[in-house]
Amino acid sequence: MQVFERGWLSSNNILFTSDAQTALIDSGYVTHSAQTLALVDAAVGNRPLDMLFNTHLHSDHCGGNAALQGRYPLLQTQIPPGDADIARRWDEEALSFRPTGQQCPRFKIDGVLMPGTSRLLGNCDWEVLAAPGHDPHSVILFEPQTRTLISADALWERGFGVVFPELIGEPSFDEVAHTLDLIESLQARRVIPGHGRPFTEVNASIATARRRLDDLSAHPAKHARHAFKVLIKFKLMDTRVMVRADWEQWCVSTPYLQQICGRFFPDMDVLKMGLELLLELQHADLAAIESELISDQNG
Repeated sequence: MQVFERGWLSSNNILFTSDAQTALIDSGYVTHSAQTLALVDAAVGNRPLDMLFNTHLHSDHCGGNAALQGRYPLLQTQIPPGDADIARRWDEEALSFRPTGQQCPRFKIDGVLMPGTSRLLGNCDWEVLAAPGHDPHSVILFEPQTRTLISADALWERGFGVVFPELIGEPSFDEVAHTLDLIESLQARRVIPGHGRPFTEVNASIATARRRLDDLSAHPAKHARHAFKVLIKFKLMDTRVMVRADWEQWCVSTPYLQQICGRFFPDMDVLKMGLELLLELQHADLAAIESELISDQNG
């Protein structure tokens, strides 16, 4: 097993090789596809990539699927079953790509990662487990012999991913709590998260995630504001530089931003809120506003 720890915008990728097959979990964002291909090519050498598994279909986890399928024509791709129908008909609204204002090239689906089943990765059987919350259809994978968990965005070293269903009126904080209960019951020794370095202080991370969940559950507007800012930062990291008029058009045409304002800040215009959060990013050296240009900063 090799872990490719990626920087934002891409999720981490986990590559398994054995005599039987090669397999990759998650493929990163579309604008990082060349780097994804280079990492996989260097690791597999003259062998093909046989299997691709997605923990969930957010753009930063599956945006490299199409490029990998183009490079490896016999590649078999499996996704969580809850996303299968909408992915096969490529409904970008239901897949969240259009609502978040993000990109993902269309890719083919060959099967599903059904919770309650297992997959042979490397030389070990990994259990597929449902992990709703951040995404209602997300799965995580657990190897019981080494007690290693691939947690996707259900658990990071210092929290978890934005709970997107909450932004559109689908209560999901309880599902995050149940997923944290599941993870705690596994007694994992090592966690490979969707973002950030692998870690072993698992109980401490679960405790941090529970405190964060309690805070966000008690203050849902705080969660919504954070999500709005995350979407702005993601867009700027993707484009690097935007003409202000284009940035404003993106704000007003991105459904999740409109829904956040409508549900949580009904007295706030989406452009006014976007600018307020953009100024916060600039104050933190994470963005820059210069005349008619808006740019990402490393921070």
